[in-house]
Amino acid sequence: MTTAQSLTVEPGRVNSETADGVATITFSHPKSNSMPGVTLAELARAVTAAGGDADVRVILLRSEGTGAFCAGASFAELQALTGAEAGRKFFMGFANLIIAMIRCPRLIVTRVHGKAVGGGVGIVAASDYAIAAEGAAIKLSELAVGLGPFIIGPSIEKKIGMGAFGAMAIDADWRDARWAHGHGLYAEVHGDVEALDAAVGRRVEALTASNPEAMTQLKRVLWEGTERWAELLEARAGMSGALAMSEFTSRAIGRKDANP
Repeated sequence: MTTAQSLTVEPGRVNSETADGVATITFSHPKSNSMPGVTLAELARAVTAAGGDADVRVILLRSEGTGAFCAGASFAELQALTGAEAGRKFFMGFANLIIAMIRCPRLIVTRVHGKAVGGGVGIVAASDYAIAAEGAAIKLSELAVGLGPFIIGPSIEKKIGMGAFGAMAIDADWRDARWAHGHGLYAEVHGDVEALDAAVGRRVEALTASNPEAMTQLKRVLWEGTERWAELLEARAGMSGALAMSEFTSRAIGRKDANP
Protein backbone atom coordinates (compact mmCIF):
# COMPACT_ATOMS: atom_id res chain seq x y z
CA MET A 1 0.00 0.00 0.00
CA THR A 2 1.29 3.44 -0.95
CA THR A 3 1.23 6.08 1.79
CA ALA A 4 3.17 9.22 2.55
CA GLN A 5 6.58 8.21 3.84
CA SER A 6 6.39 10.66 6.75
CA LEU A 7 3.36 8.95 8.25
CA THR A 8 3.61 5.85 10.39
CA VAL A 9 0.42 3.78 10.42
CA GLU A 10 0.20 1.30 13.26
CA PRO A 11 -0.68 -2.06 11.70
CA GLY A 12 -2.88 -3.66 14.33
CA ARG A 13 -2.92 -7.39 15.06
CA VAL A 14 -4.63 -10.53 13.81
CA ASN A 15 -4.52 -13.76 15.78
CA SER A 16 -5.94 -17.15 14.79
CA GLU A 17 -6.31 -20.17 17.06
CA THR A 18 -8.00 -23.49 16.34
CA ALA A 19 -9.43 -25.78 19.00
CA ASP A 20 -12.24 -28.35 18.98
CA GLY A 21 -13.16 -27.60 15.39
CA VAL A 22 -13.42 -23.82 15.89
CA ALA A 23 -11.00 -21.34 14.33
CA THR A 24 -11.19 -18.16 16.41
CA ILE A 25 -9.84 -15.19 14.47
CA THR A 26 -9.34 -12.02 16.50
CA PHE A 27 -8.34 -8.61 15.17
CA SER A 28 -7.38 -5.51 17.11
CA HIS A 29 -6.09 -1.97 16.72
CA PRO A 30 -5.58 0.72 19.38
CA LYS A 31 -7.72 3.17 17.39
CA SER A 32 -11.15 1.62 17.91
CA ASN A 33 -10.20 -1.56 16.07
CA SER A 34 -9.80 0.33 12.80
CA MET A 35 -8.31 -1.57 9.88
CA PRO A 36 -5.10 -0.49 8.09
CA GLY A 37 -4.35 -2.21 4.82
CA VAL A 38 -1.81 -4.63 6.27
CA THR A 39 -4.31 -5.76 8.92
CA LEU A 40 -7.04 -6.26 6.32
CA ALA A 41 -4.65 -8.42 4.28
CA GLU A 42 -3.70 -10.47 7.33
CA LEU A 43 -7.36 -10.94 8.24
CA ALA A 44 -8.22 -12.07 4.71
CA ARG A 45 -5.33 -14.56 4.80
CA ALA A 46 -6.44 -15.89 8.19
CA VAL A 47 -10.00 -16.45 6.93
CA THR A 48 -8.72 -18.22 3.80
CA ALA A 49 -6.35 -20.41 5.81
CA ALA A 50 -9.07 -21.41 8.27
CA GLY A 51 -11.40 -22.21 5.40
CA GLY A 52 -8.82 -24.60 3.97
CA ASP A 53 -8.09 -26.37 7.27
CA ALA A 54 -9.74 -29.79 7.44
CA ASP A 55 -9.81 -29.55 11.25
CA VAL A 56 -11.99 -26.41 11.17
CA ARG A 57 -15.77 -26.78 11.14
CA VAL A 58 -16.73 -23.19 11.92
CA ILE A 59 -14.98 -19.82 12.11
CA LEU A 60 -15.57 -17.37 14.95
CA LEU A 61 -14.60 -13.81 14.04
CA ARG A 62 -14.24 -11.21 16.78
CA SER A 63 -12.31 -8.12 17.83
CA GLU A 64 -10.62 -7.22 21.10
CA GLY A 65 -11.50 -4.69 23.75
CA THR A 66 -14.69 -3.25 25.20
CA GLY A 67 -15.12 -0.28 22.85
CA ALA A 68 -15.94 -0.41 19.16
CA PHE A 69 -16.18 -3.67 17.28
CA CYS A 70 -14.59 -1.98 14.26
CA ALA A 71 -14.24 1.68 13.27
CA GLY A 72 -13.71 0.80 9.61
CA ALA A 73 -10.73 1.61 7.42
CA SER A 74 -7.72 3.43 8.85
CA PHE A 75 -8.36 7.18 8.72
CA ALA A 76 -4.64 7.93 8.96
CA GLU A 77 -3.97 5.74 5.94
CA LEU A 78 -6.77 7.44 4.01
CA GLN A 79 -5.23 10.83 4.78
CA ALA A 80 -1.85 9.65 3.51
CA LEU A 81 -2.95 8.45 0.06
CA THR A 82 -0.87 9.95 -2.71
CA GLY A 83 -2.87 9.21 -5.84
CA ALA A 84 -5.88 7.42 -7.37
CA GLU A 85 -3.97 4.14 -7.83
CA ALA A 86 -2.88 4.20 -4.18
CA GLY A 87 -6.52 4.87 -3.35
CA ARG A 88 -7.68 1.89 -5.39
CA LYS A 89 -5.21 -0.37 -3.57
CA PHE A 90 -6.35 1.06 -0.23
CA PHE A 91 -10.00 0.22 -0.89
CA MET A 92 -9.12 -3.20 -2.30
CA GLY A 93 -8.21 -4.17 1.27
CA PHE A 94 -11.86 -4.40 2.27
CA ALA A 95 -12.82 -5.82 -1.14
CA ASN A 96 -10.36 -8.70 -0.72
CA LEU A 97 -11.55 -9.37 2.83
CA ILE A 98 -15.20 -9.49 1.80
CA ILE A 99 -14.43 -11.87 -1.07
CA ALA A 100 -12.37 -14.08 1.27
CA MET A 101 -15.26 -14.22 3.74
CA ILE A 102 -18.03 -15.05 1.30
CA ARG A 103 -15.90 -17.57 -0.64
CA CYS A 104 -14.71 -19.32 2.53
CA PRO A 105 -16.31 -22.81 2.66
CA ARG A 106 -16.81 -22.60 6.44
CA LEU A 107 -19.64 -20.69 8.08
CA ILE A 108 -18.43 -17.51 9.79
CA VAL A 109 -20.05 -16.49 13.08
CA THR A 110 -19.17 -12.94 14.08
CA ARG A 111 -19.28 -11.61 17.63
CA VAL A 112 -20.15 -7.88 17.64
CA HIS A 113 -19.63 -6.44 21.10
CA GLY A 114 -19.66 -2.73 20.22
CA LYS A 115 -20.27 -0.15 17.52
CA ALA A 116 -19.47 -0.85 13.88
CA VAL A 117 -18.75 1.95 11.42
CA GLY A 118 -18.25 1.86 7.64
CA GLY A 119 -16.08 -1.13 6.80
CA GLY A 120 -16.94 -2.64 10.16
CA VAL A 121 -20.55 -2.89 8.99
CA GLY A 122 -19.24 -4.54 5.84
CA ILE A 123 -17.47 -7.20 7.91
CA VAL A 124 -20.70 -7.90 9.79
CA ALA A 125 -22.66 -8.12 6.54
CA ALA A 126 -20.13 -10.50 4.94
CA SER A 127 -20.50 -12.85 7.92
CA ASP A 128 -22.92 -15.74 7.77
CA TYR A 129 -24.31 -15.27 11.29
CA ALA A 130 -23.70 -12.16 13.39
CA ILE A 131 -24.51 -12.06 17.09
CA ALA A 132 -24.46 -8.65 18.76
CA ALA A 133 -24.70 -6.97 22.14
CA GLU A 134 -27.30 -4.29 22.77
CA GLY A 135 -24.75 -1.48 22.33
CA ALA A 136 -23.60 -2.61 18.88
CA ALA A 137 -24.99 0.33 16.89
CA ILE A 138 -24.07 0.70 13.22
CA LYS A 139 -23.31 3.63 10.94
CA LEU A 140 -22.24 4.35 7.37
CA SER A 141 -20.38 7.66 7.44
CA GLU A 142 -18.65 7.65 4.04
CA LEU A 143 -20.81 10.29 2.33
CA ALA A 144 -19.80 12.89 4.93
CA VAL A 145 -16.21 12.78 3.64
CA GLY A 146 -17.10 12.73 -0.04
CA LEU A 147 -17.03 8.96 -0.50
CA GLY A 148 -19.69 6.28 -0.46
CA PRO A 149 -20.04 2.73 0.93
CA PHE A 150 -19.31 1.31 -2.51
CA ILE A 151 -17.10 -1.65 -1.55
CA ILE A 152 -19.18 -2.84 1.38
CA GLY A 153 -22.49 -1.95 -0.26
CA PRO A 154 -23.23 -5.25 -2.04
CA SER A 155 -22.87 -7.37 1.11
CA ILE A 156 -24.96 -4.95 3.19
CA GLU A 157 -27.61 -4.70 0.47
CA LYS A 158 -27.79 -8.50 0.24
CA LYS A 159 -28.49 -8.70 3.96
CA ILE A 160 -30.89 -5.79 4.52
CA GLY A 161 -32.20 -4.84 1.06
CA MET A 162 -31.58 -1.85 -1.17
CA GLY A 163 -34.08 0.42 0.59
CA ALA A 164 -32.56 0.07 4.04
CA PHE A 165 -29.03 0.21 2.65
CA GLY A 166 -29.82 3.36 0.69
CA ALA A 167 -31.27 4.99 3.80
CA MET A 168 -28.13 4.14 5.79
CA ALA A 169 -25.85 5.44 3.05
CA ILE A 170 -27.72 8.74 2.63
CA ASP A 171 -28.65 9.41 6.27
CA ALA A 172 -25.30 8.76 7.95
CA ASP A 173 -26.74 8.52 11.45
CA TRP A 174 -26.51 5.75 14.00
CA ARG A 175 -28.91 2.79 13.83
CA ASP A 176 -29.18 0.81 17.05
CA ALA A 177 -28.65 -2.93 17.35
CA ARG A 178 -32.39 -3.61 17.40
CA TRP A 179 -32.75 -1.82 14.05
CA ALA A 180 -29.93 -3.95 12.64
CA HIS A 181 -31.58 -7.08 14.00
CA GLY A 182 -34.97 -6.14 12.61
CA HIS A 183 -33.45 -5.60 9.16
CA GLY A 184 -31.50 -8.87 9.13
CA LEU A 185 -27.95 -7.67 9.68
CA TYR A 186 -27.75 -9.23 13.15
CA ALA A 187 -29.16 -12.71 13.66
CA GLU A 188 -29.35 -12.23 17.43
CA VAL A 189 -29.04 -9.31 19.88
CA HIS A 190 -28.35 -9.80 23.58
CA GLY A 191 -28.54 -7.42 26.50
CA ASP A 192 -24.89 -7.39 27.56
CA VAL A 193 -21.51 -8.87 26.70
CA GLU A 194 -21.92 -11.74 29.14
CA ALA A 195 -25.15 -12.80 27.45
CA LEU A 196 -23.53 -12.22 24.06
CA ASP A 197 -20.65 -14.57 24.84
CA ALA A 198 -23.01 -17.24 26.14
CA ALA A 199 -25.04 -17.02 22.91
CA VAL A 200 -21.92 -17.14 20.76
CA GLY A 201 -20.73 -20.22 22.63
CA ARG A 202 -24.05 -22.00 22.12
CA ARG A 203 -24.18 -21.21 18.42
CA VAL A 204 -20.59 -22.26 17.75
CA GLU A 205 -21.02 -25.47 19.72
CA ALA A 206 -24.14 -26.34 17.75
CA LEU A 207 -22.39 -25.72 14.46
CA THR A 208 -19.37 -27.87 15.35
CA ALA A 209 -21.82 -30.74 15.84
CA SER A 210 -23.48 -30.16 12.44
CA ASN A 211 -22.76 -31.92 9.16
CA PRO A 212 -19.73 -30.17 7.60
CA GLU A 213 -20.85 -30.88 4.03
CA ALA A 214 -24.34 -29.54 4.75
CA MET A 215 -22.84 -26.34 6.17
CA THR A 216 -20.62 -25.92 3.11
CA GLN A 217 -23.60 -26.35 0.81
CA LEU A 218 -25.62 -23.92 2.93
CA LYS A 219 -22.84 -21.37 2.63
CA ARG A 220 -22.98 -21.66 -1.16
CA VAL A 221 -26.72 -21.11 -1.11
CA LEU A 222 -26.43 -18.08 1.17
CA TRP A 223 -24.04 -16.37 -1.25
CA GLU A 224 -25.60 -17.38 -4.56
CA GLY A 225 -25.56 -14.52 -7.01
CA THR A 226 -22.18 -13.17 -5.88
CA GLU A 227 -20.12 -14.93 -8.52
CA ARG A 228 -19.07 -11.67 -10.19
CA TRP A 229 -18.41 -9.73 -7.00
CA ALA A 230 -14.64 -9.86 -7.36
CA GLU A 231 -14.88 -7.83 -10.58
CA LEU A 232 -17.61 -5.59 -9.15
CA LEU A 233 -15.67 -4.71 -6.01
CA GLU A 234 -12.47 -4.10 -7.96
CA ALA A 235 -14.32 -1.60 -10.16
CA ARG A 236 -15.78 0.07 -7.11
CA ALA A 237 -12.35 0.27 -5.50
CA GLY A 238 -11.23 2.27 -8.52
CA MET A 239 -14.23 4.56 -8.15
CA SER A 240 -13.51 5.06 -4.47
CA GLY A 241 -9.81 5.61 -5.06
CA ALA A 242 -10.52 8.44 -7.49
CA LEU A 243 -13.02 10.04 -5.13
CA ALA A 244 -10.55 9.79 -2.26
CA MET A 245 -8.22 12.12 -4.13
CA SER A 246 -10.91 14.68 -4.94
CA GLU A 247 -10.65 18.19 -3.58
CA PHE A 248 -13.82 17.68 -1.52
CA THR A 249 -12.52 14.56 0.24
CA SER A 250 -9.04 15.99 0.69
CA ARG A 251 -10.52 18.96 2.55
CA ALA A 252 -12.97 16.83 4.51
CA ILE A 253 -10.30 14.49 5.89
CA GLY A 254 -7.68 17.20 6.40
CA ARG A 255 -5.16 16.00 3.85
CA LYS A 256 -2.15 18.31 4.12
CA ASP A 257 -1.81 18.97 0.39
CA ALA A 258 -5.50 19.83 -0.07
CA ASN A 259 -6.27 23.14 -1.75
CA PRO A 260 -7.58 25.77 0.70
